[in-house]
Amino acid sequence: MTKDIPFHDGQSTAGRAAIQVKQNQQADRVEVAGTLKLVEQRLLVNDLFVQSTYPQQFVRMLLSRYQTGMHYGTHVDEALINNQRTDISFTLFLSDQTQYQGGELVLEDSSGERSWKLDAGDLLLYPSTYLHRVNEVTEGERLVIVGWVTSRVRDPKQREILFDTELSLREEFNLRGKTQQYDRLSRIRNNLLRQWLDR
Repeated sequence: MTKDIPFHDGQSTAGRAAIQVKQNQQADRVEVAGTLKLVEQRLLVNDLFVQSTYPQQFVRMLLSRYQTGMHYGTHVDEALINNQRTDISFTLFLSDQTQYQGGELVLEDSSGERSWKLDAGDLLLYPSTYLHRVNEVTEGERLVIVGWVTSRVRDPKQREILFDTELSLREEFNLRGKTQQYDRLSRIRNNLLRQWLDR
């Protein structure tokens, strides 16, 4: 897949602190612009993605490659990229997890650390406020698309409440149709949206 795509040192897009711990490669964005646009279009019609992110815009996407010995040390994503706020980060795995050793994405939150290594085509969303790292790839090649989204709902806890409420709405409708309970849940969700959506 990447045989004819030119890659360069990933440090070229790292912030002042991240540049000290970033050791990967990134594809020339002009060369992969069509692929990145296709990913954006597919995500914007994916109901699960839309309901969990409330996307206002995609800030940036990068095709990143980790070969043997490469890693990305602990860092937090920049609050502003291209002068746009980053609320949500995502990693779209392109290499199947059996194609490389190591290379886990490790997220740190208040409950501790969790590591992720997903199959090709799987996407992991997480708040851009999290500290995270990519463990060293010890064998093979890890290929991912990473990206950042500005959400119309800034607060991740509010996004979670809206997501849970939407799931409850759908479950109620699928089980019983438009009931009084459905109407109450709909009122709650829509009034929360009125309070929380960025104008």
